[in-house]
Amino acid sequence: MDISVQDVTSVDKEITIKANREDLSPKFDQAFKKYRSQIQLPGFRPGRVPLGIVKKRFGKEIELEEINNYVQEVYEKQIVPDHEPVGETQMVDLKWEDDQLEVIFKIGAKPDFELKDLAEITVDKMVHDVSDEEVEEEIERTLERQGNWEEVDGEITEEHRVTVDAVSLDEEGNPVEGEKDENQKLDLRQEAAKEFKDNLVGKKAGDVVKMELGEGDEHDRFEMRIKKVEEMKTAELNDEFAKKNSNGEAKNIDEFKSYIKSKMQEYYDQSADDIFRQTAIDALTEAHEFDIPEVMKEQILNSYVEYAKQQSGGELPEGFNADEYKEKMDEQAVREGKWAFISQKLQEKFEDIEIKPEDIDQQLGVEAARFGATIDQLRSYYAQNPSQLENLRTTIRENKVFVKLADEVSVNELSKDEFREKREEENEKSEDK
Repeated sequence: MDISVQDVTSVDKEITIKANREDLSPKFDQAFKKYRSQIQLPGFRPGRVPLGIVKKRFGKEIELEEINNYVQEVYEKQIVPDHEPVGETQMVDLKWEDDQLEVIFKIGAKPDFELKDLAEITVDKMVHDVSDEEVEEEIERTLERQGNWEEVDGEITEEHRVTVDAVSLDEEGNPVEGEKDENQKLDLRQEAAKEFKDNLVGKKAGDVVKMELGEGDEHDRFEMRIKKVEEMKTAELNDEFAKKNSNGEAKNIDEFKSYIKSKMQEYYDQSADDIFRQTAIDALTEAHEFDIPEVMKEQILNSYVEYAKQQSGGELPEGFNADEYKEKMDEQAVREGKWAFISQKLQEKFEDIEIKPEDIDQQLGVEAARFGATIDQLRSYYAQNPSQLENLRTTIRENKVFVKLADEVSVNELSKDEFREKREEENEKSEDK
């Protein structure tokens, strides 16, 4: 047997295994004897079929099975220890001709790179303190969600919701057959209803309004028959409302405002942490220049396609072009692959990271809230599934890496509005490329 290695790139290798019948004969002979004891043919006692007949009738299939076993054994015992493949190894070719075996594998290798000085890497972080004004706005939204629309008379204002029957018109102003939408509700308070609002304010139920919407040469023409006008009657803010909407944590209006503020701050703090993680990943992957193995990138891209399939009920949408989708997601796959190696380096750098029992309890509490289970139920589940417990520990370790990173990198604190504006500018630049 011979194993040869060709470096395709710094992180991609092609490994060729060559063997002949002499190398494989001991395995073939052992397999023939094993199957001979199991094969039953008419005219022969069980296990006594002549070896020559076994080889003639089943030799090709038995040898092919043993070749596959042989290749797997060589891969696991020699290729894996010597080359430590990353990503999903691809078998490019397997030939068994004229008693000669040739197998070609494509494997990925770990990229060789050093972590940059983290202090020189700048990561944006959104910092936001919830204001009393935001609290009032959230309470207003809550009151409205629990309010009711009530029909009113009189002229339509910008604060009303109207129900209309809409008929499409052609250029001559005639109704288009089959293009009628009945009982369409338009909330004139919404920005999306601005053009309708300009045409409907001041009208009343029973009026018929013709309008044109659009810009330039593109116009849609409608005839609107106003059927109903409604006004939002919000719920009343009182102590009973406060108790109900805080699960009893607030006993009066002032406590309810404090409760809402704390919940909003928790949301923004968690959002800021999540965003910091992503911006840190982006900054670190951009700062480190190295290639990832093709087999690893293909594995990631395939996972994207599989996720798209799951999101569509187990089947890819009609007309979905997997190759075009992979091409579109190529940069993201490279970034994800690079982060896997950078994260590993960071965990080696922060070797003092320790996972304590209280860390596991805290993470179990987070997952219990997410999945609607009790901590005891999850603890029992992980006790029965040790591999999943290791995944939990990996999650905790990664969380601790980001906590360490926040102290190591240069953090650029931005307000909510500043952060949003900067992201929008970056997205515009990205789209222009």
